[in-house]
Amino acid sequence: MKVTVVGAGNVGATCANVLAQREIANQIVLVDIKEGIAEGKALDIWQTAPINLYDSRTVGSTNDYAKTADSDVVVITSGLPRKPGMSRDDLIATNAGIVKSVTENIVKYSPNAIIIVVSNPLDVMTYCAYLAAKTDPNKVFGMAGILDTARYRAFLAEALDCSPKDIQAVLMGGHGDTMVPLPRYTTVGGIPVTELIDAERLDAIVDRTKKGGAELVNLMGTSAWYAPGAAAAQMVEAIVRDQKRIFPVCAWLTGQYGLNNVYVGVPVKLGKNGIEQIIELQLNAEEKALLNASAGAVKELMDVLDNMNATA
Repeated sequence: MKVTVVGAGNVGATCANVLAQREIANQIVLVDIKEGIAEGKALDIWQTAPINLYDSRTVGSTNDYAKTADSDVVVITSGLPRKPGMSRDDLIATNAGIVKSVTENIVKYSPNAIIIVVSNPLDVMTYCAYLAAKTDPNKVFGMAGILDTARYRAFLAEALDCSPKDIQAVLMGGHGDTMVPLPRYTTVGGIPVTELIDAERLDAIVDRTKKGGAELVNLMGTSAWYAPGAAAAQMVEAIVRDQKRIFPVCAWLTGQYGLNNVYVGVPVKLGKNGIEQIIELQLNAEEKALLNASAGAVKELMDVLDNMNATA
């Protein structure tokens, strides 16, 4: 079993490290455009194998996609963070170029690979990879919901002074301020969370979850990496081990929830074939309205990319 992680920055290297330590694949290939970075981080990770007692082999490559040949799963973390003075459209244009090139190189050497996109803006970059891959959309999807629900569950565990292991939650919509946490589908040891916490505190946690990425950027001056890297690795594990896990994933919708031709976060069953089922929850009117608004915001960004492609 072979997994490739494109982008050896903080998120990509963390993902590769988690994959190796959990022995999720026999070989993990790190690829980066910067000379020596992927090779160095892969070597550093490999040198922890005798300490942490695992057999997964990590290797690095500077922009040589031949080393990724016959990968079963590929995680794309490549892209630039948004810089001061950079517009949303600038970020889309820059990262779309990167993601398109990466995806084309990946499918050249691994035409059957399942592709997980982590690059931002997440939903539109997943769409970009789908266009470039020219494959079944159930094999091209984005990581955001697992990260967002992890933040939500972590905040709830703090507030309730309980183990995060006992908290289950679903979160839908785009990755960002329009995401849609669903308290009605949140439980703690099987108990509805609304029975354990008052509405005002729960609303505050939902709001903090929506701004979870920005909170970390404000603290560190850069984006998070431990939780995003681990979240991507958890998706890889579900696929490689055919676990049939139910996760919130950025998926291509073709009528589900009344939405068409848009990548947006929804609960899915994840297994060896990628997205094996999109699960449709019975949303109430308020939840539907929030999801529609979130999908509308994502569609606007997808339109920006389509217009760029049309004029390219």
